[in-house]
Amino acid sequence: MTILVTGGAGFIGSHLCDRLIEAGNTVLCIDNFFTGQRRNIEHLIKHPAFTLIEHDIIEPLHLDYAINRIYNLACPASPVHYQFNPIRTIKANTKGVINMLGLAKKHRARILQASTSEVYGDPKVHPQPESYFGNVNPLGPRACYDEGKRVAETLCFDYHRAHRLDIRIVRIFNTFGPRMHPADGRVISNFITQALAGKSITLHGNGEQTRSFCYVDDLVSGLLAMMEQTEDIGPINLGNPEEISMKELAEKIIARTKAPVAITTEPGRPDDPRQRQPDITKAKRVLAWQPTTDLDAGLNRTVRYFQNLS
Repeated sequence: MTILVTGGAGFIGSHLCDRLIEAGNTVLCIDNFFTGQRRNIEHLIKHPAFTLIEHDIIEPLHLDYAINRIYNLACPASPVHYQFNPIRTIKANTKGVINMLGLAKKHRARILQASTSEVYGDPKVHPQPESYFGNVNPLGPRACYDEGKRVAETLCFDYHRAHRLDIRIVRIFNTFGPRMHPADGRVISNFITQALAGKSITLHGNGEQTRSFCYVDDLVSGLLAMMEQTEDIGPINLGNPEEISMKELAEKIIARTKAPVAITTEPGRPDDPRQRQPDITKAKRVLAWQPTTDLDAGLNRTVRYFQNLS
């Protein structure tokens, strides 16, 4: 098949391109390199089944290729990046998604939209099932991403209802692993880069906030399974249900980096969820999917990656 991956030079997108190429597909990688990194796909550039197209999905895209599948991952996904230009973030999730849905309609291609656990906001239901509508602040500094992803889901369903477009929607929870952007502001990359630089690890809030972290290889397996199953268009949660506090995470990273650093605290960030944990019952049933990489093993690989960068 010929498969288009937007955001293909990003953290998750580049791992997805690898797996698609390994499976014998032809891959068209779209990226504007706002957060994507060329080093993530350098090893693919000369592969005969891989084509890189530097493009921003906010602008219309005209392709001569016949496309069978579209994975739409293009959008800044960390607070540092999506708050840098919030209007452009909203455009990626509206104009960009409309452009990709139109392309899928033109090519009669199946499209998978990468949504996010952020659609649940600061949840009052724990863990979060797909049926939960969320507890969101549409006016806060995170809203450009949270609300953008919510409207992206709406657009997908409206194209499905109006044009019978073959859609899939996944809600991705916190993901980590090699190729994370060192300056993306996410908690694992932040903690590792601080520790390796010999700086104190900074907790925002009291450190009791919890998150659940899915290793990138497991996440990509979930994306592939979601795209090819025909039972459910989604949304389906993809994430690791094992919960950990930010303080515990910091301690694990200090142990792995062997860095003689302290843990310090700063005031919490606006609208930062206190808890985040996926209910993956639906993913288990529909996709026969669940994470297989435990947090410790994933952290070991991720720390080694960052050590090799420095």
